[in-house]
Amino acid sequence: MIVKRFFLILLFFTLNSHAQTGGEQVYSFLNFSTSARQTALGGSVLTLRDDVNQALWNPAAINEEMDAKVSLSYVNFLTEINYLSATYAYFVDKHIGTFHSGLTYLNYGTFIAADENGVETGTFKAFDLAFSLGYAYQIPHSNFAIGVNAKIINSVIEQYTSFGVAGDFGIMYFNEEKPYQFAAVIRNVGTQITNYTDVQEPLPMQIQLGGSFQLEHVPIRLYGTLDNLQRWKLAYNNPSDSSTDFEGNVTTEDPTFLNNLIRHFVVGAELFPDQGFSLRTGFNFQRAQELGLNNKRTFAGISVGFGLKVKRLKLNYSFSKYHIVADTHSFSLEINLN
Repeated sequence: MIVKRFFLILLFFTLNSHAQTGGEQVYSFLNFSTSARQTALGGSVLTLRDDVNQALWNPAAINEEMDAKVSLSYVNFLTEINYLSATYAYFVDKHIGTFHSGLTYLNYGTFIAADENGVETGTFKAFDLAFSLGYAYQIPHSNFAIGVNAKIINSVIEQYTSFGVAGDFGIMYFNEEKPYQFAAVIRNVGTQITNYTDVQEPLPMQIQLGGSFQLEHVPIRLYGTLDNLQRWKLAYNNPSDSSTDFEGNVTTEDPTFLNNLIRHFVVGAELFPDQGFSLRTGFNFQRAQELGLNNKRTFAGISVGFGLKVKRLKLNYSFSKYHIVADTHSFSLEINLN
């Protein structure tokens, strides 16, 4: 009954949401992953039950295996932008379950301040901050778990400040005897409490469906995610794809159905996923379409990485290609305090 109600809620938000993507909402940093492992797999994996960072993305993944694990992540993003996160999980007992907490901080660097005449008046900084508390519940006599995250969000741009609240809701199917797992997530359902100005802005609400599959005789696990299901049309007319004839008539090339469809897909693969050393790669189709250049190979959308486990420590690294002149490096260190 609980599973049926969750899918009804998921369907409701899918049909009634008017959320957008790509710079049209406030607190967009909430949809950027800090986990190096997840980033290496494409950036939208939902079914990592052995990674304490996963709970920031899918609260239904919170489980007893994350007990007393703490993780610190750092993303060397574009130019001077740096993204950091810290996560921790605590298992109470079998009757209560496991709680998870997380802190994410995005620093945009230092900016030059100037008046309306262009005269420099000093410098200012901008940052985003979010604190989350999560919990998952294993539905009795089933292979389903449901989870929730509650978030408090703060954003500062010079003297302008905004506060907000949001929640994540997830459901996950997991069976140790099966090679596959599935998950569905509604992220960032909430509102601004205080605005930067008098304008109320929407949060970057996102709906995702994802799964993973362990190959039987090969140490490879495959991942796939359907992203941004709250909005079907992600493609748009690119001015660089237009052409002009001798009479000055401009012809634009409309995105095809297939072009729009593939933008919802994120795929990844992990070699030796349960061993001391693992290799990973992923591909984000939307990023590849939006950040690629005509007639030039940029490798946008591709990500690679590795994981190294030594006793209580796990070190994960990922390299993501965003543009021909912009690369992103992510690092995550997980420590088992038990």
